[in-house]
Amino acid sequence: MAEKTFEEPLFRTKVPVGDDRERSVCVRCEFVDYENPKIVVGSVALWKDKILLCRRAIEPRKGFWTLPAGYLETGESAEDGARREAWEEARARLTLDRFLAIYSVPRISQVQLMYRARLETDEIAAGPESEAVALYSWDAIPWADLAFPTVGWALRHWRETRDSADFPPFSNPVEGL
Repeated sequence: MAEKTFEEPLFRTKVPVGDDRERSVCVRCEFVDYENPKIVVGSVALWKDKILLCRRAIEPRKGFWTLPAGYLETGESAEDGARREAWEEARARLTLDRFLAIYSVPRISQVQLMYRARLETDEIAAGPESEAVALYSWDAIPWADLAFPTVGWALRHWRETRDSADFPPFSNPVEGL
């Protein structure tokens, strides 16, 4: 019996029929390899009056502080992804309180979904993507060492809503656009 052979796809950049922008298209079968934004999920998680932060052990921004957050996995709900990221980065178990914000970061093709959350226990430890984890009071947050602008946005948006049970989700601050 003869072995089947498959030709490797050969992609070229072109505007597919019915589209309005250049895409990567296979010249053999016309398959369009769409490049879409990545979805990041995360949380502002509290234990009593302290906020969980993680010092990044990976690039980009290794050594800087962030909220537990990362890329949503295929087949995963945003809520499950936020809980998973807290576990992976800080060995933290969360109860999500409510949706906090959606941030658009077009220069790096990201959409970030952030939640308010409570830690189920104060037992935390650095996961493989964190050098360290810590619980910070508001006044002790290392503002100058935050990894990304969206971390500061989420922290400030959390602060605005900390005593509210109901509020509309936030988006990029005007200065962040």
